[in-house]
Amino acid sequence: MPTLSIDLYWSFRSPYSYLATGRIVAMEAEYDLDVVVRPVLPLAVRSDDFFDRVNPLWPRYLIRDIARIAEYHGIDLGWPRPDPVVQGVEDGRLRTAAEQPHAHRLTRLGVAAARRGRGLAFLDEVSRLIWNGKVDGWDQGSHLAEASARAGLALAEIEAEVAADASGFDAAIEANQGDLEAAGHWGVPTCVFQGEPFFGQDRLDLLLWRLQQHGLERRRDAAR
Repeated sequence: MPTLSIDLYWSFRSPYSYLATGRIVAMEAEYDLDVVVRPVLPLAVRSDDFFDRVNPLWPRYLIRDIARIAEYHGIDLGWPRPDPVVQGVEDGRLRTAAEQPHAHRLTRLGVAAARRGRGLAFLDEVSRLIWNGKVDGWDQGSHLAEASARAGLALAEIEAEVAADASGFDAAIEANQGDLEAAGHWGVPTCVFQGEPFFGQDRLDLLLWRLQQHGLERRRDAAR
């Protein structure tokens, strides 16, 4: 049976992406599955009018929901310091700043990691650094370099790669965003298998069920 493959559309600002990542890592380790990492910019950056369209009740519900999911799965969680998306309040509503250094840097690095075959490991390590609530200034000092090293990457090397072709990396990110929408969704995390999208950390069981319908097998090492 050939190895099955899924595309993973994922954002560094999405708490739901973070909350799903460990289970996706475990799924790839247990099953003969190839997870193709397709990083996208946060929705607040992709969509200029995001906060004009969202229900005012949504932010409070989001905080409650991610806290209980983290508690249920035993995952450390705290809002990032700094937030990967630069925002401010204007006219009583959150507004996304025009300049987004963290979001662009992280997403480009995610693409670079994916090109080197370390995409999922990079998402796992860096998202835990950003979202586990234990680090102030994840973007300062050696934090990001150490997380990259745990993922099997040298941060200086992939940053140099990005700097040499920033427009090419941005084109790859745009292509990911276009492919996500073409697959039938706009949010993250979304896993796509044979054109079928599975949106949200709460759809991973359904994804596994669909993969098993198509012959997904446990890896020999995992089965022993």
